[in-house]
Amino acid sequence: MHHASFKQLEALLLVARHESVSRAAEALHVTQPAVSLQLKMLEEAAGTPLTRKVGRGVQLTAAGEVMADFAERILHMWDQATDEVAALRGVISGTLRIGAITTAEYLLPPILVRFTSERPDVRIKLQVGNRNDIINMLSKHEIDLAIMGTPPRELRTNAAVFAHHPMAFVASPDHPLMAKREVRLEDVMEANLLVRERGSGTRTAIEKIFKEAGQTLRIGSELSSNEAIKRMAVAGLGVAFLSGYACTLEFDAGLVGMLPMPGNPVEADWYVMHLTDKPIPTVAAAFQDFAIEHGREAAMQLLEPFYRSGAKGRRGRRSQ
Repeated sequence: MHHASFKQLEALLLVARHESVSRAAEALHVTQPAVSLQLKMLEEAAGTPLTRKVGRGVQLTAAGEVMADFAERILHMWDQATDEVAALRGVISGTLRIGAITTAEYLLPPILVRFTSERPDVRIKLQVGNRNDIINMLSKHEIDLAIMGTPPRELRTNAAVFAHHPMAFVASPDHPLMAKREVRLEDVMEANLLVRERGSGTRTAIEKIFKEAGQTLRIGSELSSNEAIKRMAVAGLGVAFLSGYACTLEFDAGLVGMLPMPGNPVEADWYVMHLTDKPIPTVAAAFQDFAIEHGREAAMQLLEPFYRSGAKGRRGRRSQ
């Protein structure tokens, strides 16, 4: 096989992503013939066709799939190499590839803004999903750092607590359960319990609460969106189990309140982690240290409306 260039590998990746030479050219800010030439030169180096026309689009051949997979790894390793060399000069740069469970998207932005404002050469690639999604991304090395409530048992990770994470049973102030002196788990199950889908962090937490209480969890409505759950709770259509971060604005506006029940809120933590069997890039290590140092402060600022609502005075249950 003859030598190939980074430009040729990048052209192949973009054609694979867009399934179009013209759209790949737009992404690269070059002409369509220029991309076609790069592909032709790469095919000559490989000694076999890498793409084929399908209608108006372009698809990879079997050899193209193999080449694209290696091209992505090669380009990623080159980026890491340049980042490490920059770090030797005292410059933190490169792409911070981080994955976070959905609820953490309320917490991460202020931390990321502060981190990047002090390091202008850092780029962010943030991927958000449920717990299972993030574990899968971490296992496939699609991200360097993961943010979630509990380190996964199925992976060997180096995990550290960086922020406090309360979760609570909440409802509209007009909900009948809000008038009770003390609400029980049985009561919330009879009131259309609103929870996230299986595999999410809060779903895992509420399943654990009921299991430890020796009760069977009966779900009223299952939704894949924190926003949808909040809207239903605000409308009085049920009792929600949510992260305190997800409903700070609703608490501040008096649209929801915390149910008067023992162990509410449930006290937990946020973890930042990476795989132990793979060295992490300098930029990822820098962000992990930054989050551990500044995460608690950022978290408490965001949670101020939540605690101001009365949660601070209540004795919560600790989730391990």
